[in-house]
Amino acid sequence: MSRHDIRELVIISGKGGTGKTSLTAAFASLAGRVVLADCDVDAADLHLLLHPEPEEHYEFRSGHQAVIRQEDCTRCGDCYERCRFEGIRREDTGADVRYTVDPLSCEGCGVCVDWCPAAAIDFPECTAGEWYVSSTPCGPMVHAKLGIAAENSGKLVSTVRRAARDRAEKEGIAKLIIDGPPGIGCPVIASITGTSLALIITEPTLSGQHDLVRVARLAKHFNVPVAVCVNKWDINSELTESIEAVALSMGARPVGRIGYDRRMTEAQVAGKTVLDYGGAAAEAIREIWCRVASMLDGTVPDAGAAESGNGG
Repeated sequence: MSRHDIRELVIISGKGGTGKTSLTAAFASLAGRVVLADCDVDAADLHLLLHPEPEEHYEFRSGHQAVIRQEDCTRCGDCYERCRFEGIRREDTGADVRYTVDPLSCEGCGVCVDWCPAAAIDFPECTAGEWYVSSTPCGPMVHAKLGIAAENSGKLVSTVRRAARDRAEKEGIAKLIIDGPPGIGCPVIASITGTSLALIITEPTLSGQHDLVRVARLAKHFNVPVAVCVNKWDINSELTESIEAVALSMGARPVGRIGYDRRMTEAQVAGKTVLDYGGAAAEAIREIWCRVASMLDGTVPDAGAAESGNGG
């Protein structure tokens, strides 16, 4: 199987907490054998529902951080004066002055390194996180953890996606499901570019509609087809209809609605998918997956069929 044969679905939203991970885990259970990628590297949580068994572990190295060699430092304070990020700490003990780098404030710009008259500052590459290839009952899963205050989450997302595609190609698995990050920033761009389909999950609130528009525009900019799902639609049915109308006007396809169901929360607390609990939400997700899978496979159902399940 070549990479061109792999169909990639990314599940995104304009904000956190809309149900992306719950939907991803449920889709993974319905799709047969798939490859999974958790690209929400700043706050990865797909592992809480799918309980992966790590098989491979890698360091993620990115960016640089200044380190002052105390034995060579002349205590001139030049680095302290030049740093615009308050990344240099000045410790005055009375008898001596000592300059050190605050690793949480250092932005890795290198100004202190370039201007140090004693050349007493090293600039090593940082270990910014780690990523894993694991096994789950649904298939291989690639996931990662970005370090505290570490940068380049977009680069780590790209690493995760590349490893997931490599695994899909190696094992001859035709579908890759990506649990994307929230928002419209760099990690989201790295998650959606080149995918076969983006499913935006939103909620029936004014902010949810606003966020939907922003992330749909982003997907359109990168020529990624968009499907839309409204979670907890029965909280505000009028706004749900408005969101679906906006989605259609932007060329996105509504593929279903999920009603408010306490079993979604119960499943999360138990570390399971909502499919294990059954109920209206689980049935709605099954119907949504059928439509999404058809879009991925290029056998899209007619508009009437899609609309018929929107009472979800």
